[in-house]
Amino acid sequence: MARAISGGQAIIESVILHGVDTVFGLPGAQTYPIFDALHGLGNQVRTISCRHEQGAAYMAFGYAKSTGRPGVYCVVPGPGVLNTAAALCTAWGCNTPVLCLTGQVPTAFLGEGRGHLHELPDQLTTMRSLTKWAARIERPKDAPALVNEAFRQMLSGCPGPASLEMCWDTMAESAEIEIFDPIMRDAPPALDLDSIDSAAKLIANAQFPMVMVGGGAQHASAEVLALAELIDAPVSAFRSGRGVVSERHPLGLSSLAALELWPTTDVIIGIGTRLELPYMRWTGMMRYIQRPETPPSLIRIDVDAQEMERLVPHVGIVGDAAEAATALIDAVARKRQIRAGNRDRIAEAKAIARSKAEEIQPQVAYLDAIRDVLPDDGFFVEELCQAGFASYYAFPIFTPRTYVTAGFQGTLGFGFPSALGVKIGNPDKAVVSITGDGGFMFAVQELASAVQHGIGVVTIVFNNNAYGNVRRDQIERLDGRVIGSKLDNPDFVKLAESFGAAGVRVASPDALRPVLARALADDVPIVIEVPVEPDSEVSPWRYIHPSSLQVTPPS
Repeated sequence: MARAISGGQAIIESVILHGVDTVFGLPGAQTYPIFDALHGLGNQVRTISCRHEQGAAYMAFGYAKSTGRPGVYCVVPGPGVLNTAAALCTAWGCNTPVLCLTGQVPTAFLGEGRGHLHELPDQLTTMRSLTKWAARIERPKDAPALVNEAFRQMLSGCPGPASLEMCWDTMAESAEIEIFDPIMRDAPPALDLDSIDSAAKLIANAQFPMVMVGGGAQHASAEVLALAELIDAPVSAFRSGRGVVSERHPLGLSSLAALELWPTTDVIIGIGTRLELPYMRWTGMMRYIQRPETPPSLIRIDVDAQEMERLVPHVGIVGDAAEAATALIDAVARKRQIRAGNRDRIAEAKAIARSKAEEIQPQVAYLDAIRDVLPDDGFFVEELCQAGFASYYAFPIFTPRTYVTAGFQGTLGFGFPSALGVKIGNPDKAVVSITGDGGFMFAVQELASAVQHGIGVVTIVFNNNAYGNVRRDQIERLDGRVIGSKLDNPDFVKLAESFGAAGVRVASPDALRPVLARALADDVPIVIEVPVEPDSEVSPWRYIHPSSLQVTPPS
């Protein structure tokens, strides 16, 4: 039934119908109707006010990345939207459904270049370059249909971010508007049975197959594990696919352990992954590979057909990860040529990898302390710091979606604000954010948001008074010409306390364990500073993009 409501209210009511329970943002003149609607519907949706637009967008990203549900934020147009660009490109890179709601100049000023408040030359085109889909709501009555389309676009096929803008005057205008029922996402592509059969033949005849998973397999944990157990294949991931198969399982292993097994792998099955690890990291970041040579034979499963052109497999299966894995299980089982007996070599690879990881100190000792305390279903949010890089292969993950990463975008500073969104989306779960001193200062102001809204994230700041990676490169690769990488920092404990959060300083992994345990039990915002002597950290990069495959294949 149509009712007289504003364009802003139509947007929010439509968003709520899609199951959204939280909106992150900062109110401003062009978005007042949206925030007024949020005020009126406060019993149905929570509004998290942030201290910077970038923080709002990263919170929406963390919410979406950890739950699989769309994260929604609202900011003013122009500079407000541009302040969220880093988070949007992170959502795009991580195939994460994040919806940006924003305003526009008044209708009469569109495209006129008069310099109206927050005007951009072409905001819509800018947003289309950063998102999977973007549109402008021209009339209030169009809002429900376009919100529905935004959700369909975000969730269909390969997920991704979307944006909706609406002119200042139009958003405030009232009209007779009918709120439509949500539109379901598109069905995944139908599986090609010939491709399934071809893949099954390769797998059935393989001696040492390996499964690599990415973010596109996070919903398919049970199916991936069933396939792996059938063919006795190890399952590994680089970043976004971690947790699909628990690393406690005999077949679940870190990327470092996968590197040990790579030289003898004869078939690799990539499920919902770009396969950055074997075809970029292990072969050289400057070497472009479009059609891999054998061995190993490459099987790819991905819902996005374009992926089959970006990295051309020997067998490509376009479709949903869970459906394709199930079909493969049935097809492989019919071949009756399954070889088993890989468990011992997998266990040996895991042991070798752990021994090598122990070299990366002090980072791994601190990661071990965190892992000892953090529950299996607790969330670990990495960051672009030395401990974060080491966590790619030295922090075991046991549960889907619990390793939150910026993926290939490598957006410094994403971790802390994203962790706040993770906690909002998972209020009953433990959330630990690790960060360096440089990355933490990108969004330190969101400590105020954490305290205001009672967001109980534990933030561990490894303070080496530097952009550590840059400094190491300058010392080792640029003959010691250090510039711009040394940092003079505040007292992080006092800084946290000034915001009303707790602040603690620890100087060893053993000291971290009880402090972290107490912090998780208290479930309040806390910053734990870990001082690190500059230049003391062993480089974690030797096992992330090795210059050569210096591995010891298990016998």
